[in-house]
Amino acid sequence: MNRAVLRAIEYYLPSNCITNARLAETFGVRAMDLITRMTGVEERRIAREEECASDMAVEASRKLFDSGACTPGEIDFLLFCTESPDYFLPASACLIQHRLGLAKTTGAFDFNLGCSGFVYGLSLAKGLIETGQANRVLLLTGDTPSKFMDREDRSVRPLFGDSATATLIEGENRPDAAIGPFVFGTDGSGAAHLCLEEGGFRYLSGKDEAGQPRSICQTDLKGRLDGPHVFDFAVRTVPPAIEELLRKSGAVAEEIDLFVFHQASKLILERLRNILGIPEAKFCRDFSDCGNTIASSIPIALKRAWDQGRIGAGTTALLAGFGVGYSWSATLVRWS
Repeated sequence: MNRAVLRAIEYYLPSNCITNARLAETFGVRAMDLITRMTGVEERRIAREEECASDMAVEASRKLFDSGACTPGEIDFLLFCTESPDYFLPASACLIQHRLGLAKTTGAFDFNLGCSGFVYGLSLAKGLIETGQANRVLLLTGDTPSKFMDREDRSVRPLFGDSATATLIEGENRPDAAIGPFVFGTDGSGAAHLCLEEGGFRYLSGKDEAGQPRSICQTDLKGRLDGPHVFDFAVRTVPPAIEELLRKSGAVAEEIDLFVFHQASKLILERLRNILGIPEAKFCRDFSDCGNTIASSIPIALKRAWDQGRIGAGTTALLAGFGVGYSWSATLVRWS
């Protein structure tokens, strides 16, 4: 049977690096010391003013093609997970298809989801491949939270970073599933606790003094993060989701080689690790130099674990994403 297999991951981080020492000029040394202890973030990458999420996704894709994992002509479908598209329309995935020179027979669409988006994307890719609609899927993630954060808000500016990733999922004739099963969840009652209100059709950006439409970078768009509520959501929701995934898969926690959760913050990750009783050696935490990169955080952590030799033949990794929406997702990935 043709099964979906995760073949390769590459990521792109902007060159502009903002250190905690630089942020201390705004928030103060004492405040930044406390923020660093709570978040675990020491620096983050910020896109250039003219650099959008699609630009970064293109760069990550080119790295993947340059690695020899596949060629642009071999891609059947492109999925782009982003909360910061170039336009309301067309979909950024269409722009990326053209820039990468993918075949015009390639399917492509965006889906707007945050920190659970990579796992959702794996499910979409698996469905496309295992129903015979595609053989090679390019799953992209990319976000530029720096373009809609309040620079004076110390709950968001020190935490988030801009980035993009490219993941190749392809079909392989094998008897067992390499990706899955999946657990999903949604609780829209928590939407207000992690929200960007302006810019959509409920609150349009408006026009400038000359009567011209304002770009998103010229507005006062400010994302809002209610940290305590998001923390409570994560520790309340993720452990039951992990338990449900293990029940669905028939696996036990001791059989999992690596746990790769959304790299939200040091505080959240440590609380989840302690609640679930995960050994430090099996837990992935690798975001101090790039911050919380939203949907890109899991694939970046996976790629780094891969490069460090923590993932190899026979490895089983448990992935869990959680955040804006509220939404959450979890799955197993097995390497052959």
